[in-house]
Amino acid sequence: MKKKGFVLFLFLLFLIIPVQVFGEENPNVQDANVPESNGKTYEAEVLKVKEDTLKDSELLGQGFEDRLQVVTLKILEGPFKGQQYTIRHYNMLNSAYNLWVEKGDKVQIYAELTEDGSKMTDLYIADFVRYPQLRNLVLLFAVLVIMIGKWQGVKSFIGLGLTTASIVFFMLPMLLKGYSPILLASIVCAFSTVVSILLISGFSKKSFTTILGTLSGVLIAGILAYLFGNGTNLTGMSDHESQMLMFIPQGVKFNFKGLLFSGFIIGALGAIMDVAMTISSAMEELITNNPNISPKDLMKSGLVVGKDSIGTMSNTLILAYVGSSLPLLLLFSSYQSNFIDVVNMDLVATEIVRAFTGSIGLLAAVPMTVLSYGLLYSKINKQKKENSANIEE
Repeated sequence: MKKKGFVLFLFLLFLIIPVQVFGEENPNVQDANVPESNGKTYEAEVLKVKEDTLKDSELLGQGFEDRLQVVTLKILEGPFKGQQYTIRHYNMLNSAYNLWVEKGDKVQIYAELTEDGSKMTDLYIADFVRYPQLRNLVLLFAVLVIMIGKWQGVKSFIGLGLTTASIVFFMLPMLLKGYSPILLASIVCAFSTVVSILLISGFSKKSFTTILGTLSGVLIAGILAYLFGNGTNLTGMSDHESQMLMFIPQGVKFNFKGLLFSGFIIGALGAIMDVAMTISSAMEELITNNPNISPKDLMKSGLVVGKDSIGTMSNTLILAYVGSSLPLLLLFSSYQSNFIDVVNMDLVATEIVRAFTGSIGLLAAVPMTVLSYGLLYSKINKQKKENSANIEE
């Protein structure tokens, strides 16, 4: 057990060293100098709402109509907890950005404070409070994972937590320091794969072949993403979030293509790991039920399992990307846009490269997992036969 722990320690050390040795820190990165503000956000409850319609908007004066809500709020936290305020809350008719509030709603307000922070000088409704429902959803997921998976479910949830932590507390801070996004994504993927698989299956043949198959598939997906991403001249700035990164206070000069390819790699990891684990588990079960199965038959059976997984998991990847882009696809359809014009757009081409490189990586993981398990089983089987022959002699 100590030996296995030492091996795991060496592996984790191997993941960390490349960042310090080969990570190119951006010399132009500045310390974050976020402008100070007297504004604060607080949670509040809507106590009363009175509505009215304003024609020839007071705000725009251009023939638009506004829906005015006179809202009475009660602050639920902070130094102003319990205090009530009445504000004028405007919503434009037919606007997608409206916040229509009702009595009993929990909202997040933004308040400007005096210099000493003792009074609110101005406040408005910024958004709804969504955290409690999101927390409940995560808790429901955790409970179901543990109920159905029992101890395996607990371990998988721990693995998910460690993966999330590696992204939030390692990858994101290092990106903000200017390190290579592709290098960081590779380290996170390797860490997530090894830790998740070892937590679920321990140190075993199944774990080894699953890790090998997963990393092979992710590597191929990453190489293809790099080749086709550059070949199609993807910018990495097709969404608003990427464009906003140009104005962050740290002043990091991001490699936006690198960020894009890193997203491709991490996005494909889950599905590839799932396929590799499914194949390894099936092959292990075959050996358990038929200890005398030949390596050739074992690999044939593994490929059959892999073929069944390919169809469903490829659909999972592609449909996930299609689902997230459904409003965009609907927009193109409504204007009857030319197909070639649509796919030539940076935003659409990005999603196509993302979906198909991930799917090809998934395909590659199947033979790699089967081959690695078959070769390992063949070697172990050969050693057993040699040991049996020596005993008989």
